[in-house]
Amino acid sequence: MRVATLAIVTVIAATVIRRGAFELTIPLIMGAGALILLLVAEDLSHVVTTMSGLVDLAGLDRGLVAPIAKTVALSLLTKVTGELCRCSGEGAMASFVEIAGTMLALAVAVPLVEGVIVMLVETVP
Repeated sequence: MRVATLAIVTVIAATVIRRGAFELTIPLIMGAGALILLLVAEDLSHVVTTMSGLVDLAGLDRGLVAPIAKTVALSLLTKVTGELCRCSGEGAMASFVEIAGTMLALAVAVPLVEGVIVMLVETVP
């Protein structure tokens, strides 16, 4: 509820500010976005703790799980950056950010694929 309220108030404020001082909308949105992330940080902490426990329970190598977390973080960062570019009227830059994010996600996922293949080779007689 707090996140939705903050988002609605920010959008209304940005709409009003955009008419007179467009350049102030981006810092307003970024500040509200940072505050929203702080509001959900505790929930994220719980997710990380739970996932860590599940990795230990399954006996998985943490090196195999790290690329998944990095890919998720990269995806979120790419999404936010792309939307900020679009918000400022730079659609082409948003596209480049998204393409770069996709390429980096593939690069981050390579160790995961490599680890899975190694596990398969080791378990097959």
